[in-house]
Amino acid sequence: LSFAPIVREAAPAVVNVYTSRTVQQRVSFFSRRTREREQNSLGSGVIVDASGVIVTNNHVVQGADELRVVLADRREFEAQILLTDEASDLAILKVDTDEPLPVLPFDNVGDGEVGDLVLAIGNPFGVGQTVTSGIISALSRTDVGDSDFASFIQTDAAINPGNSGGALVNMDGELIGVNTMIFSRSGGSNGIGFAIPVDTVRRIT
Repeated sequence: LSFAPIVREAAPAVVNVYTSRTVQQRVSFFSRRTREREQNSLGSGVIVDASGVIVTNNHVVQGADELRVVLADRREFEAQILLTDEASDLAILKVDTDEPLPVLPFDNVGDGEVGDLVLAIGNPFGVGQTVTSGIISALSRTDVGDSDFASFIQTDAAINPGNSGGALVNMDGELIGVNTMIFSRSGGSNGIGFAIPVDTVRRIT
């Protein structure tokens, strides 16, 4: 009665994504002058091809001047953006590597049902890779957030800021969705999280 075997297989393919961007900030409330300031943010990503192709959320990398990807084994790579798709809130990154990277396989059957056990893997609040468990709470959720995309997996597995772009995994250790948002008044997990289904992830990838 342990998720450890699934985590051992899946976790190495989930990465931390660190971004930095330059923003303009007013010197003071009464001044029109601005100064440049570096703004850092973080998210998660999933390796979907051993050559170094990684899927994450578009909102994680949007406007980034610099991208770094850190693997579960602490190896670090500079990353480039291959594709961004604002409508689905997905982005595809690429890192250069001399050896194959661990991959999280797609769920090709697509038979997930409400009540199925799932794991969410990501980097909440920048504390490092974290695994939470829950169930599929609902399927084909629509009118969620600002995305044009019309169908999400809802889960009660704890998803927090920094989990964006991380993996939602089934009990076969397969990717069934990319975690993308939460509904919360406090900014933390209230047991209502949403993931982009793997069919969309596969198409964009």
